[in-house]
Amino acid sequence: MAVIAVDIAGAPYEVRVGTGLLASLVEQCRGKLRKRRVPIVTDAHVHAAWGAVVENALHEGGHEAVWRILPPGEGTKSWEQLSATVDWLLAEEVERGDHVIALGGGVIGDLTGFAAAILKRGCKFIQLPTTLLAQVDSSVGGKTAINTAAGKNLVGAFHQPSLVLADLAVLDTLPRRELLAGYAEVVKYGLIGDAGFFAWCDANGDAMIAGDPGLREYAVAHSVAAKARIVKEDERETTGLRALLNLGHTFGHALEAQTGFSERLLHGEGVALGMVLAARFSAERGLLPRASAEHVARHVAAVGLPNEISTLGLNCDSQTLAAHMLHDKKMDAGTLPFVLMKGIGEAFLAKDVALSDVANFLDAQLRR
Repeated sequence: MAVIAVDIAGAPYEVRVGTGLLASLVEQCRGKLRKRRVPIVTDAHVHAAWGAVVENALHEGGHEAVWRILPPGEGTKSWEQLSATVDWLLAEEVERGDHVIALGGGVIGDLTGFAAAILKRGCKFIQLPTTLLAQVDSSVGGKTAINTAAGKNLVGAFHQPSLVLADLAVLDTLPRRELLAGYAEVVKYGLIGDAGFFAWCDANGDAMIAGDPGLREYAVAHSVAAKARIVKEDERETTGLRALLNLGHTFGHALEAQTGFSERLLHGEGVALGMVLAARFSAERGLLPRASAEHVARHVAAVGLPNEISTLGLNCDSQTLAAHMLHDKKMDAGTLPFVLMKGIGEAFLAKDVALSDVANFLDAQLRR
């Protein structure tokens, strides 16, 4: 088991990466489960796959699982489900010192974490991420949120978990599409600041996705450690360092919005295509060699992720896509910072990008 410390001032915690962590849940959560009844928020798919394992682990440790089972999908990150989840936790008489468990992917982790953040002005929660994307990204760092009609993750709070248990066994039950969506966030860590890790992804990405256990543990642990270092330095995205984790996300979120935050485009797929677009836009501005931008595009396509907007079948123009970016939560005094690249492993935050230039660039990309 790999153990990565997330050294947040006043709220440090561990991310544990290994196989069989759900089956040893009570041992892993020693000292954190104060009551017999343990509230768990999950979705129907995850409950069907892993509910019995978690329930048995708790039962053997003298606890009782109390479930809130939500519909799977991005639509669950809503005001309605947030309100209903908070009411459920209040009915369960959850106290500030209690731990709510989030068992699921990024949707469940975001919703549960936000509910914990606002319940009684903040109670504790534990992340049990069940997708590769959640294990390497969304379960770590304390960003919690819901979506609104205006856009993705626009209402939320910074609220760190008390513990993250990334059980690699869950990855064996994921569809390949979900694994690929998570892999986009893995390769991101190479692109933003670690050219050597991007080279590792070039050499090992296919085998890791295919199921090699050693490669999976390395990929998850390395990604978590990279994020932990950034979050330690810039927990609330105030210095610009943490913003580098948004490489590809501004383009990706616009594409997600245009596809209705639906199964047409998973978040990780949007990020993958968004990173290709960020690399190409960087090359267009003379910041990144075109060969490097196309290296990124080839790598994304080679593992099976989208690298061209045309594959999405969008019925819109570039102005419409650019307009979605006006609702980005990173907007500052009317300008939108973009994470761009000077090289593979050299991302930076650009604050001089005009949306008109982005629209012109997207117009060319739509016609590729």
